[in-house]
Formats: sequence, structure tokens, C-alpha cells
Amino acid sequence: MLLSEFIRSTSLALQGLYPPEEALGIVSLLLLKRFSIRSYDHILDPSAELSTDRLEILQDDLSRLLRSEPVQYVLGECEFCSRSFKVAPGVLIPRPETEILVSEALKLLREKGIANPRVLDLCTGSGCIAWSIALDCPGAGVYATDISQQALEIARGQFPQVPPGCLAPEFLLADLLSSPPGALSRDEEKFDLIVSNPPYIMPSEKAQMHSNVLDYEPGLALFAPEDDPVVFYKAIDCWASALLKKEGAAIVEINSLIPEATIGAFSHFRSARIINDLSSRPRFILLSGLNS
Repeated sequence: MLLSEFIRSTSLALQGLYPPEEALGIVSLLLLKRFSIRSYDHILDPSAELSTDRLEILQDDLSRLLRSEPVQYVLGECEFCSRSFKVAPGVLIPRPETEILVSEALKLLREKGIANPRVLDLCTGSGCIAWSIALDCPGAGVYATDISQQALEIARGQFPQVPPGCLAPEFLLADLLSSPPGALSRDEEKFDLIVSNPPYIMPSEKAQMHSNVLDYEPGLALFAPEDDPVVFYKAIDCWASALLKKEGAAIVEINSLIPEATIGAFSHFRSARIINDLSSRPRFILLSGLNS
């Protein structure tokens, strides 16, 4: 089959689920990741063909995509902070806006000038936040927790080889809605920074969500209770009061529909500043000034 014909027919097939430009982008991503075929190779060589073996693999990918499975799960990876992270249906797919959380965390650590800072990532999922901070802030001691053993296994296996000067995060099984585990509660080793992207979507928002999210991504990592949508932030506040240094800070990702209610969940901090995402929506809160 001609490469150009495959791109055309597959893009058209996906347009039942995605806008035309996004459909073409998905096809281009499949070709690049599977076989290092660039999106313009069929223009450079109009006679380029796909072998039968390659076509079978791509058609299997297409059948999964047509069932609304996210392309990141089909490929088993997702780009985040200029790195490729392993993903599977047991973990949330990292979102581009969450890169802002990492950027703000690294900026804060640089401004504080702390040698070998200690960072705690709550609800780590794939470990994308924990690993990004650990790899971009050499010497940082990063700890990360999640309630899902499956997520922790994926997170631990992200980068078997750690660059010199960097420390691999330590991943711990823990329920955020319970007390902090003893391994994190030593007074002499409190944290300089807490980061978290906890579940924050309200079940009433499901009607506006796409099936590729609802049918495949873990609800455990997406949804907060309708009657208490800030319950996880209340828990983060409690963990911070027990684990954060007095001069420490916290950065959390939030539901842009309820920023003020989310700020209200934090009773142990004197200062809270909202940070917008690239669409100018309130998406993060920077907390500081821990009460005595």
C-alpha cells in the first residue's frame, strides 16, 4: 500500500472521532513512533510503500484507535517535559498543562537555592512529575506516593539509567486520605516542597468528557466525590502540616471550575497564589507560609 494512501485513508477514518488536523497528527505520530517514518516522507517520495508486516501493525493500531483508545496507550508512551514516559491504562496520561507545575516547582527550588532539596509528590501516577523534578534538579531527593500498586510499578520503571548527579525517586504505596506513612514522618527529614496533581474532576462533569478518557483512563486518578470535591486538597493540607518544613511550599494542580473552594481547603498556609494555565484558566495553586 502506498504510504500516501495509508495516511489519507487512515486520517479520514479517524475523523469520525477527531477533528481533521488532530486525526492527521495521530497518524503522523503512529508512523514516526512505530517506524521512524516522517510526516512528509510521502511527499519526498510519492512511490513510498508500506510493507505488509508494517501495515498489519498499523491496522491493529487503527482498530484500537477506532474504539476510542487513546493513542498514548496504543503506543505505550507519552511525551512530557521533553521526555518519553511509559503509560498504560492503569495510569493517567500526562497532560501538557501539568508541565507548568513542574516548571513552577523547578523555578521555586532554584529561587530558594536549596542544596539537595527534598520533594514529595502525592498521587504520582506514572511518576512524570517526580521523575521530571528528579532529573532536572540534580541532587534532589524526591519521594512519591500513590494508592495504586500498578501505577507505582510503572513509575518505578520509567528510567532504569539515572544520569550522574541525579537520584531516582523513591516510590511508596500510600493512601492520601490516610495518615502519612512512617517512612515519611521523620522530623529531621521534612520536605522543602510538596507537589500534587490529585483527582479533582467532579462526576457531574462526565457529560462534557470524551469517551477516550472515560472508557480507558483510571477513574481512581480522575474523580473526586461530588459532595466533597476538595477532599484530596484537605488531605494534602494535613500531610503538609506534618511533613513540610516551616519555610517550605506546596504547588498543586486544581479544577479550574472551583479555585476559591480549593484554596479554602488549605487551612495550614498563610499564602495562596493562583497560577493560570496556557488558556488563562486557574489551574495551579502555590502555597507558602506554613502556620506554626
